[in-house]
Amino acid sequence: MKKIMIGIISLISILCIFCIGKSFYRNYQIRHAKKVVILKEQELEVFSDVKLKDLIQSMNGTLIKNKKINTTEIGEQEITFEYITDQNIKVPYTIHIYVVDRTPPIIYQPSSYTVEEDSMTKKELAESLFCGDNYDDHPKCTIEGDYNLKEIGTYPVTFKGEDSSGNISNYSFNLIVKEKIKKSKKSNTTTNHFTSYTDFQDIIKNYKKKNTKIGIDVSHWQGKIDFEKVKKSGIEFVYIRVGRGDGIGEKYVLDDRFEEYIKGFNKVKIPVGIYFYSNANSEEDAKKEAKWVLSKIKKYKVDLEIAFDWENWNYYQEYDLSFYHLTQVAKAFIDTVEKEGYHGMLYSSKHNLETIWYPINTNIWLAHYTKNTNYEGSYKVWQICEDGKVDGIDDNLVDINIRYNKKGKD
Repeated sequence: MKKIMIGIISLISILCIFCIGKSFYRNYQIRHAKKVVILKEQELEVFSDVKLKDLIQSMNGTLIKNKKINTTEIGEQEITFEYITDQNIKVPYTIHIYVVDRTPPIIYQPSSYTVEEDSMTKKELAESLFCGDNYDDHPKCTIEGDYNLKEIGTYPVTFKGEDSSGNISNYSFNLIVKEKIKKSKKSNTTTNHFTSYTDFQDIIKNYKKKNTKIGIDVSHWQGKIDFEKVKKSGIEFVYIRVGRGDGIGEKYVLDDRFEEYIKGFNKVKIPVGIYFYSNANSEEDAKKEAKWVLSKIKKYKVDLEIAFDWENWNYYQEYDLSFYHLTQVAKAFIDTVEKEGYHGMLYSSKHNLETIWYPINTNIWLAHYTKNTNYEGSYKVWQICEDGKVDGIDDNLVDINIRYNKKGKD
């Protein structure tokens, strides 16, 4: 028995010595391995889509894992990874990169801008123009030049936007201060006569194909709708505004005609989608909006997407949102409705999709009022005009949309 115990102890000792020796040998190999990694660049643009392999110009070996680099925060980063050298030695390696913001703010660029005399302060004037940044939630936006908002005249001025990284945008324009207009009494008379409009039947004739459907979107502005006539006109789908946010972080307001519209379209069996006019300035607010929308539509038949519609561009500075964070707000809304089994969608204009929104993995509802859009991204729905005339909607004109059977443009 004693000999057996001695044998076991000896074997364990040998194994320990072997493991220690192997560890020392591995460390020796790593220390003396030829380690060469040459980077293409050390500075990366914030929010750029970069993987580790994209940074490396050459190396004496092969990466074990090509991980994605986090570029959502400006500053220095230490990145540790492993690769196998040409001598077949697995070694750790550390590099340093710097995430920077080289993109200047986007500012509204008018050739002239008109205000009434003594109608606002200089601060309010600067805030009334569009100024936003890809990274900075609070870029500094000012109007520079000699001007007097209390005196009628034309003043050459410069609108300046500067972000926290020192990137600057400038645009010179004429500020026109005009005489204050006296408000007249509003007339109670209305007319349903439209001298210029796009006939819905013309859209069907020109854009209806095997892979498209033609429809509309409505809110209380469309007034009374004859659903049977709308059905007979050839409308194949409709998006209905469920409501809107009433200011930043305030209560939500149900569209005056939402229930009337969704009941009517459900009755005549026209497929229904939903859109919500958002005022969210945080992901938390967006999630609350989405939950409110879900509570209002749960007893109705909703066949199509729930769209996030954010259009507060005239007051953008009030929202304290970078373009990246605005995109995260939209994503939070869409993720919330999709968790409940619906499909999400982002509504926006061609210009804003190309300049403001970051890529988001969702359906796109493109607004571009033209006969042939040159938007190069993919989209599920194209809002082709806002002056549509449809039989059964007599109180106002309506937006007309083309929907594609497959995600993406025709």
